[in-house]
Amino acid sequence: MEKDIGAVKTTHGGHCHTGALALDVPANCQKIVLVGNPNVGKSVFFNFFSGLYVDVSNYPGTTIEISQARYGDNAIIDTPGIYGVSSFNDEEIVARDIILSADKIVNVVDALHLERDLFLTLQLIDMGLPIVVALNFMDEARAQDIIIDSDLLSDLLGVSIIPTAAVKKQGLMDVEAALSEAREGHQDPFLHKRLHEMLSRVGSQPEALMVLEGDPYIAARHGVEPVDDREEIYVHRRERVNDIVGHVVHEVDLAESIRQKIGRLVLNPITGVPILAVILFGLYELVAVLVAQDIVGLTEGTIMKGYWEPFIRGIVSPVVSQSTPLGKILIGEFGILTMTITYLLGLLLPLVLGFYLALALMEDSGYLPRLATLVDRALNTIGLNGRAVVPIILGFGCVTMATITTRLLGTEREKTIATAILQWAIPCSAQIGVIAVLLGAIGGLYTLLYAAFIFLTLVTIGTVLSKWLPGKTSPLLIDLPPLRLPRPDNVVRKAVTRSFAFMKEATPWFFLGALIVSLMQVSGMLTAWQNVWEPITTGWLKLPKETATAFVMGLVRRDFGAAGLYAMHLTPMQTVVALVTITLFVPCVASVMILFKERGWKQAVPIWFGSWVLAFGLGGILAQILIRGL
Repeated sequence: MEKDIGAVKTTHGGHCHTGALALDVPANCQKIVLVGNPNVGKSVFFNFFSGLYVDVSNYPGTTIEISQARYGDNAIIDTPGIYGVSSFNDEEIVARDIILSADKIVNVVDALHLERDLFLTLQLIDMGLPIVVALNFMDEARAQDIIIDSDLLSDLLGVSIIPTAAVKKQGLMDVEAALSEAREGHQDPFLHKRLHEMLSRVGSQPEALMVLEGDPYIAARHGVEPVDDREEIYVHRRERVNDIVGHVVHEVDLAESIRQKIGRLVLNPITGVPILAVILFGLYELVAVLVAQDIVGLTEGTIMKGYWEPFIRGIVSPVVSQSTPLGKILIGEFGILTMTITYLLGLLLPLVLGFYLALALMEDSGYLPRLATLVDRALNTIGLNGRAVVPIILGFGCVTMATITTRLLGTEREKTIATAILQWAIPCSAQIGVIAVLLGAIGGLYTLLYAAFIFLTLVTIGTVLSKWLPGKTSPLLIDLPPLRLPRPDNVVRKAVTRSFAFMKEATPWFFLGALIVSLMQVSGMLTAWQNVWEPITTGWLKLPKETATAFVMGLVRRDFGAAGLYAMHLTPMQTVVALVTITLFVPCVASVMILFKERGWKQAVPIWFGSWVLAFGLGGILAQILIRGL
């Protein structure tokens, strides 16, 4: 028998199928689902429950990553952090569908934000799902002199409440033991009659609640009209939360802790902006300098190009000559055994690890949500909310990695805007290095002209897309966890797990990209492109015909294109035009592969083609004004 619940399918046969994965567990497997607000420590619980077999994959039809693993004979599934079970954004839709298919729920609650987190807990109880509540960060609550009567909380909710300090491994085994006692809690009497009336039409108590709360997708699934009771239900649920918190929470000392004071300084624009500048500088030094330049220089330049490529050519050349078409495809300049392996292991892997380490540090410290809050209003002007600061900043280190981080954004509209800005107007660190040298040779006035033109382009792109794409910028609904020192083991595990999952997905795309470029080289299409674009570079851009070669080189790697301008004799104004054009030009092969992987063909093709139009269109207009006009 098969039962479809949204995009989640559960097959009661030989295996347990969940989301995009088929976990090889017995037919009678149960799905244990981790649910909680963002930043409550669910990943630590998942790591504890999961064994060696962990799979991270995109949820069907989305770019939302879901972690799944075996747990004995059952399956443990992590969900995106949510504030309520609803369908306001992609994360909530995915979490909702997984929750609706759950057999048991482990609801992770932040003891420091009980008033916020219990709203979701009560909603899960009203859905009639068997629950165990893990009351996390109890050590930090005690440190801040916050006393929570967990026994009374358990009596009021009707479910097991397990105090935990997950990062210190305290209480995890108690949560595991309590799973056998997972049970339905005390449903709100206010909802009881309404739920049973809707249950006769829908047949599922969790889905009946969703219909009462006005979820259009669940209502359409059952052919009923959504009920407009959400506001009334939410207000009543909030009143219940306030009443419960008033009974179980006691604060002995209300004095501010040092961390709370620092947290306020971070959010205040007067002090927060300088702090942000310092942190961004550190982030740039870590990802864009140490990793993207120093470490990649070692792994890509010294190890892969110095040892791997000569080694593999030495093996393949006696069998297939590099001068033959097959040889060029295998071990040529863009070969799948040379450039592709070099890019994957020498370039991409260090960048991915470096990025995920930086991201995990910001997440674990509690700074990331504060950064998003600080810049939210400014990013609203270009159709984004505060979360978009992460991919935009990281784009100056590596556009490829930054494109991946657009997964952090809440809606497809915002992901599209951020991806377009990254692909069209953000130069990567390697390109910035070359650009800085060229601009340094022509003076500060031209540097200011270049920077102003690129910034104006970025703002214009965001503004136009924000007005053109349907929908509105989503509000920044984000919790502010306490600032804390990151735990090295947690940071490393997050970085390694995410990096492995990404490399597993990205590798086939890189092999495909290398094959396409190699075929173009073998067929002579790369040379033909130079000849095709030469009239545009000389006639429209007012640049020497040799710059066509630089643009072709930029197709492979952005810094190659910028470096191709080194040996050319350009006037200062020609240099500005050339750098503006090469900055806005088509992203490198690595970025293009990730672009198509993340956004799909329907969005990736217009974005990729749009970069051609922007680069040559705006570069040509600037040339006509600066060079021809003067």
